[in-house]
Amino acid sequence: MGVFETLLVVGGKPVELDAHLPRLRRSLAEVYGADLPAGVREELITAARSIQLGRLRLTVAPGEDRLRHELLAGGVVPEAVFPERGAELCSHSVQGGRGSHKWVDRRGMEHPGNDAGQLICDDNEALEAGWANLFAVREETLWTPPADGRILPGTARAAVLAIAHADGLDVCERPLHADDLVDSDEVFLTNSIRGIEPADALDGTPLPGSGPISRRLAVALRRRWNLPQAPQAAATAPKAGQPAH
Repeated sequence: MGVFETLLVVGGKPVELDAHLPRLRRSLAEVYGADLPAGVREELITAARSIQLGRLRLTVAPGEDRLRHELLAGGVVPEAVFPERGAELCSHSVQGGRGSHKWVDRRGMEHPGNDAGQLICDDNEALEAGWANLFAVREETLWTPPADGRILPGTARAAVLAIAHADGLDVCERPLHADDLVDSDEVFLTNSIRGIEPADALDGTPLPGSGPISRRLAVALRRRWNLPQAPQAAATAPKAGQPAH
């Protein structure tokens, strides 16, 4: 049924375009042995110009004689971008994970609004949410499962890792087990539309959600995406050259 990318649009520009297109190109090469259809980048840029805050969904699927693509624009509720309310997750076992491609057919991975979403696990190893990558903070170190072929290497995940490295945070790309999340200091998710979202529960057990490190990363990611800061974050964000707490 094809593969797709969903891009946030802010101020008439597609966010992380130079991360989405290489990922899509890699998937097309691995799955179909084909390259990205010509002119797609220009179509995305043109379609974004009339959108202040929204999304673009680019789908590429096999046709009768060649790959065909479809571009759809949609709205985004402002409150859904960097949401304050945390996600409530329920674990779902998938042997070997969902893989590294963003398939059109993602049955069982839908995110029903702000309600419970799936945490994909391989045995007891937590891999990703159905719609987002997974992060935890443990003793001031940022943990995330490795991009080892079992998870989608998210564009927001890559952006957060780049921000963390630039900020001097210790980063550990190693397996996380479901039990580790309960004992973490912070647990949050990253997604190309929602940004950074706290995770508040897993299978009914409370999770720590946001904390100082995830909030600091959110401030930087908002800045990277040219989004206005949340009032509280803007008031407490460190200025350039000042230490962050």
